[in-house]
Amino acid sequence: MAIFLIMVGHYINKMLKTGFVYHPDYLKHDTRGHPECSDRLRRIVMGLEETGLINELVEVQPTRATPEQIGYVHEESYISEVELIAGKEGWLDSDTPVSRGSYNAALLAAGGLINATDSVLRGEIKNAFALPRPPGHHAESNEGMGFCLFNNVAVAARYLQKEKNLDRILIFDWDVHHGNGTQDSFYDDASVLYISTHQSPLFPGTGFINDIGMGDGQGYTVNIPLPASTGDVSYSHVMDEVVVPVSLEFDPDFILISAGFDSHFADPLAGMSLSTAAFANFTENMKMVADETCGNLVLTLEGGYDFRALTCSVISVFNSLGDFGMATAEPYQVPEDKLSDGVKGRIEAVKEVQKNYWGL
Repeated sequence: MAIFLIMVGHYINKMLKTGFVYHPDYLKHDTRGHPECSDRLRRIVMGLEETGLINELVEVQPTRATPEQIGYVHEESYISEVELIAGKEGWLDSDTPVSRGSYNAALLAAGGLINATDSVLRGEIKNAFALPRPPGHHAESNEGMGFCLFNNVAVAARYLQKEKNLDRILIFDWDVHHGNGTQDSFYDDASVLYISTHQSPLFPGTGFINDIGMGDGQGYTVNIPLPASTGDVSYSHVMDEVVVPVSLEFDPDFILISAGFDSHFADPLAGMSLSTAAFANFTENMKMVADETCGNLVLTLEGGYDFRALTCSVISVFNSLGDFGMATAEPYQVPEDKLSDGVKGRIEAVKEVQKNYWGL
């Protein structure tokens, strides 16, 4: 009987569609010529429409996260500060402008991700990709930075634990920049495993190999800092050697992904060498982890600032999530790539540090 139920569950999951989250109010976070601008989402939506993918997806309507839900991660005084500064139009720091539409957009960004997790848990969709603005993984408990206001993925993780009674949440962050805010939110917590691949050195200057968590959370932060120019082959090795085995061993109840696309070789704000196909490969790997563990997978958009590369990369992820079988489009000439000694050395260093906590 148990085997029969598992087979039925897999069949039903194959019949379910992929969800996406979008709201026009995300465009009202006016950053006034900033790289993190409304055109990022406009181009993505245009790409989904031009390929016809949007007709194959289930739209998940976002609602505003409550101040109480934002407060799972952020201090009350900071939440009030964001609302106040946004009302006047200003800057949270030198990189992070806010406008009169920013506070509402930020609540919708976190709330949209929460609603996506709900839809997956209710069995309405098999997985989802939220496309919010502003992004979130740099936002600290009491400080916005790096284009981020509220930490969407951290809020969703705490929501799943506090309101859905899930125990173990995996957050995989493949943005080119280290998610300092997400790491800090769970640094002493064994119930949330945070894994980050990121370029180092690069903003925000955090995410070192020896940053593994503290107290009960030791080993539940896995940082994989990679040198500039790391490409598809090396990232694939990182997935096989560290990300996938640790994720499977953790055996999460829900998988959240901070999906940044600024590690694409065309991105103007970083120096990595990934192609569009690499992001589909990441997604396939994490789908496999979800299939082997909890079955629950939701992504949320973080960085990515070359519009063509961002659009093609997001479409490649949707293609993977929905098993649509489309050819992967690459808007530029892909650079030559091989597994570098520098990457191999960093992988071995990560495994040496983490072997006390995981079967690496």
